[in-house]
Amino acid sequence: MANITPLPARNAPPRVQPDRAGFGELRAELHNRVVDQDLVDVWANLPHAERRLVLKSAGLQEDATQQISQLTKPARDAVRAAIHRMSTYAAGLRDQLRNRAQHPSCELASHARQAIAEGNTKAALHWLGLIEKGVA
Repeated sequence: MANITPLPARNAPPRVQPDRAGFGELRAELHNRVVDQDLVDVWANLPHAERRLVLKSAGLQEDATQQISQLTKPARDAVRAAIHRMSTYAAGLRDQLRNRAQHPSCELASHARQAIAEGNTKAALHWLGLIEKGVA
C-alpha cells in the first residue's frame, strides 16, 4: 500500500459567501416574522368550532381562542399539518362527488314520477317494481 498516492485536492471557494454588513441576519429575522403569515390568516378566519377541530386533529390540548402566534413552533407545525391533511381529505371528497355518476335508478325514478304525473298508475308501479328489484 505504499504505492498509493493521494489525489490532488481542489481548493474551491466556499459555496456560501460570508455575510456582509449583517444582511443575512436581517434576512433571517424578516423571514422568521413572515414564516407563519399564511397560517395566521387561515387561523384568524376559522370559526371557533373549526379551530377546536383543527387542534384536536393536530393532537393538541391548546385553547382555541388564543392566537396562532401564542402557540409554540412545534404546535404551529402540527396545526399546519392538520389543516393540510383536512384540506387534502376535503378535496378528495369533492373530487369523488364531482366524478360520481348518477345512480342508474334515478332514470327509472324519473319515469315513475312522469307516469304518476300523467295518472298512469300501472306504468308507475312497473318502474317502481324495477327499482325495488334492483334491476338498475
